Amino acid sequence: MAADNLKVLNALDVAKTQWYHFTAIIIAGMGFFTDAYDLFCISLVTKMLGRIYYHVDGSKKPGSLPPNVSAAVNGVALCGTLAGQLFFGWLGDKMGRKRVYGVTLMLMAVCSLASGLSFGSEPKSVMATLCFFRFWLGFGIGGDYPLSATIMSEYANKKTRGAFIAAVFAMQGFGILAGGIFAMIISAAFNAKFEAPAYEVDPIASTAPQADYIWRIILMAGALPALLTYYWRLKMPETARYTALVAKNMKQAAADMSKAKADAGYPAGIGVKNSLIVLGVINLLGLLFTFLVPESKGKSLEEMSGENEDTE
Repeated sequence: MAADNLKVLNALDVAKTQWYHFTAIIIAGMGFFTDAYDLFCISLVTKMLGRIYYHVDGSKKPGSLPPNVSAAVNGVALCGTLAGQLFFGWLGDKMGRKRVYGVTLMLMAVCSLASGLSFGSEPKSVMATLCFFRFWLGFGIGGDYPLSATIMSEYANKKTRGAFIAAVFAMQGFGILAGGIFAMIISAAFNAKFEAPAYEVDPIASTAPQADYIWRIILMAGALPALLTYYWRLKMPETARYTALVAKNMKQAAADMSKAKADAGYPAGIGVKNSLIVLGVINLLGLLFTFLVPESKGKSLEEMSGENEDTE
């Protein structure tokens, strides 16, 4: 049995980089893309939520979320993520990566759609409903994080494992970027369609009723990348490492490895040492660039941009 396990592991480690490796990168990477979009898109709409649901008549400034509500809306998904990582990480070891992988994806897709459909007759009920669905969205994201990374590492060969995992994690940055770009596109489209006066001119009309659709569309869009990869997640075989080492099913592991032919593999990259040097240089440059950011001098973003200043 031990010898058979070594054969499977050796076949995985020396397998030539093939198309199924890149398929795994895309599938797992889209998981990280979706995770990042869903987690961070909420920060793009909290200001709008304040204007829509917490307007105060006679106030000189647009409405904003109370600190406790803002903290709950922004942080509840992170609480769910922590719980989801612990639960689905354990469940993935018990039931297998493939089974649990599909469950986390559907949970993310359903809760993304439900977040955009948050309902209630009062602001508090809308925020409570939103927080409820955001928690379970984070719960699904918490399961997707460890499973995506684990599946990619178990699919990869020895020489390209680091590069493949880095490619999957890099999709998180693209997810955050996509969220910002999509929010700007939707906001610009609604602004062009439904023009509104400045807040100082007409506080009520400055927030068009159609603005309530904007934040809902942005949140619901997080379900799209998840649904696009659902079919391919179901088609992915269980990782041979799990099947051989955990499930102890050598026959199935060999069948799953039928496409992985023993090969010397492509040449290794620049190595761990050089990679760490490159990362260190990049981090140092990032630190230096932070000194180029203008000082706020205690001013908020609204004050620095002059957004709330009286118009002529």
